[in-house]
Amino acid sequence: MFWLKKSLDLPTKADALPGRSTPVPTAETHFVNGHALKGPYPAGFETAVFALGCFWGAERKFWQTPGVWATAVGYVAGITENPTYEEVCSGRTGHTEAVLVVYDPKAVSYDELVRLFFESHDPTQGMRQGNDVGTQYRSGIYVTNAGQRVAAEAAKAAYEPALKAKGFGPITTEIAELGPFYFAEGYHQQYLAKNPAGYCGLGGTGVSCPIGTGVAAQ
Repeated sequence: MFWLKKSLDLPTKADALPGRSTPVPTAETHFVNGHALKGPYPAGFETAVFALGCFWGAERKFWQTPGVWATAVGYVAGITENPTYEEVCSGRTGHTEAVLVVYDPKAVSYDELVRLFFESHDPTQGMRQGNDVGTQYRSGIYVTNAGQRVAAEAAKAAYEPALKAKGFGPITTEIAELGPFYFAEGYHQQYLAKNPAGYCGLGGTGVSCPIGTGVAAQ
């Protein structure tokens, strides 16, 4: 998962790879719990999308969270249609590695998921996460409605002073509307469940995010 000496600038439409009209093959079910990756999801369940570095370790953080029904890894916030992993790693698609989280809001709140997101990586590093360098490792929260945006912005505003007090720089997490979520290839799905000794470059700051301690109303 190390991709060094790449451009840290996002490509323009003119520079981006062309992609393809059909999705790349992926898994149908979650390796850990057997739930359908692409749905249908249970009535009343909601989805959230986060990018926090290498998606192998990031996905495990969320599937281990009580109240999360399914997770999947994929590519978001880029230009190229239906990109492959190799294309994303080239830095010429504009995508970042992301995790789709399907959850029961009666068991775990969106605020709690945002808190887990912030505490599970260093959101101040720009186009990298630890030793993983490149545009595909940038931090992001990709929202599907106004409520998610408000919660994400509030968490960012609350967390930044806490990080600053411990010597960290400004948060570089992008908060944007979710566009297409392109599911990654099947071998990436739940990778660390299939390969328990596999690489995980994820590491938090050790600073608590002061938001998301409650559970959604029943």
